[in-house]
Amino acid sequence: MITGIYETHIQVRDLEKSLKFYTEILGLKFAHRDETRPIIFLWIGENKDYMLGLWQTDEEIEPRHFAFSSTKEFILNDAVNFLNKNQLEPYNFLKNGTSDPMVFAWMPALAIYFKDPDGNNLEFISLLEGDAKPELGVVSYQDWMNRK
Repeated sequence: MITGIYETHIQVRDLEKSLKFYTEILGLKFAHRDETRPIIFLWIGENKDYMLGLWQTDEEIEPRHFAFSSTKEFILNDAVNFLNKNQLEPYNFLKNGTSDPMVFAWMPALAIYFKDPDGNNLEFISLLEGDAKPELGVVSYQDWMNRK
């Protein structure tokens, strides 16, 4: 019956600024602008795999969270530099003063977080091979690889 999530929407303050952020920085593809409402749709993926809707509002925005599927290699080797280069602050939940990617051991998945211009919490995530270890909580990738 359900095979995945195809579309999600977020509220933004400035539709043009958000369009530029999601297309020029994150590489999503413009799909459609609804001329009757302040909304733009963006494609995610090469084959119109997923869709993100950006709704402009003048009301108070309550930040949301969603994750972009990525590769382990990108997250480990390029994500932090990519985010820094684009004036986006990478963060994790390790509480160790670093911006290194982290592993959610209950999944397990490698991840790094950042915010969009409206404060929505975005994430690059990649599922890892192997059994989940929920008792480990959130750990560095190095600690994950060195687990026994």
